[in-house]
Amino acid sequence: MFSSSQIDGPQLVAQVAQWAIDCGFSQIGVAGVDLSSAEPGLSAWLSNGFHGEMAYMQAHGMKRARPAELVPGTVSVITARMDYLPAATPPGWQAVEMARLQRPREGIVSLYARGRDYHKVLRARLQQLSDRIAREIGPFGHRVFTDSAPVLEAELAARSGQGWRGKHTLVLDRDAGSMFFLGEIYVDLALPPSAPVTEHCGSCSACIAICPTQAIVAPGKLDARRCISYLTIEHHGPIPMELRPLLGNRIYGCDDCQLVCPWNKFARRSALPDFDERAGLVGSQLAELFGWSEEQFLRRTEGSPIRRIGHERWLRNIAVAIGNALAAADDAPLRAALLARQHHPSALVREHVAWALAQSGAAPAQ
Repeated sequence: MFSSSQIDGPQLVAQVAQWAIDCGFSQIGVAGVDLSSAEPGLSAWLSNGFHGEMAYMQAHGMKRARPAELVPGTVSVITARMDYLPAATPPGWQAVEMARLQRPREGIVSLYARGRDYHKVLRARLQQLSDRIAREIGPFGHRVFTDSAPVLEAELAARSGQGWRGKHTLVLDRDAGSMFFLGEIYVDLALPPSAPVTEHCGSCSACIAICPTQAIVAPGKLDARRCISYLTIEHHGPIPMELRPLLGNRIYGCDDCQLVCPWNKFARRSALPDFDERAGLVGSQLAELFGWSEEQFLRRTEGSPIRRIGHERWLRNIAVAIGNALAAADDAPLRAALLARQHHPSALVREHVAWALAQSGAAPAQ
């Protein structure tokens, strides 16, 4: 039993690492709270407008890089990593996923979003880990996060030895690639920081070259306004006309920069059933997905991260994908699916349906 007044930091961290594995995490690390060296880069990113419509990024300002301001009393940050590839992911999965992109009538949902909402999974298990620590040392000040507040997750992860920042800005680990979620526990305990790891991207720039919209404007610099994940998830309005053809059949998120990364041949399968693929989100045809009513959408995406974009943006995204499929080859069922939505109550949906119909030269019926 640890004493809350006299904690052996290294011993506690070693124990927390084991408890974390019991909670479904693959690794934990510890970072300090002085992120001042990251502030200039964050400031420049915001000044360039690379955050797009994510106004909360600008609103929180430098608090994102100042953990002790976000949660007063924070002395250390425990970072946690959780693998998310479904247990049934086949060998050579990267090639399998790349092949899906060559089937224009099939809708592609990003790998991380095919199961349960990771926010719910990680938050519950981070709290479970926190409770386990409290049972050992007594009550302590803490707060858990997972992509849910102004937290520099990737920066904290890199500083705590979870990996290095790849040229696509994601955290990479030599033994696990980048197919994992990150979470944090801000604590009022003085814990020894973990040693960071060295960078191993070398001269490889495959992630930059493959990005369909060239959103990675330089190594380690992402213009979210061009990123397909941003456009299909965070962006609320019309998808910019010049970028629509580049979305292909991606209807929620984009994995291209991870699919091409050599380190992801080491990506690990999740030990949790939460991230197993849901029926209907893999291998489904665009016409079928576009036919979902709002009630069907809500039912099929219950507990899924997809639900947050709502039915309207779901239809917007699929309309763009259908337009891209029609541009490649005319298809009567796809045109019929669009025509069934051309009088949709949403102007956003109607506009994207009209654009999609125009890709095959079809004029909307009067």
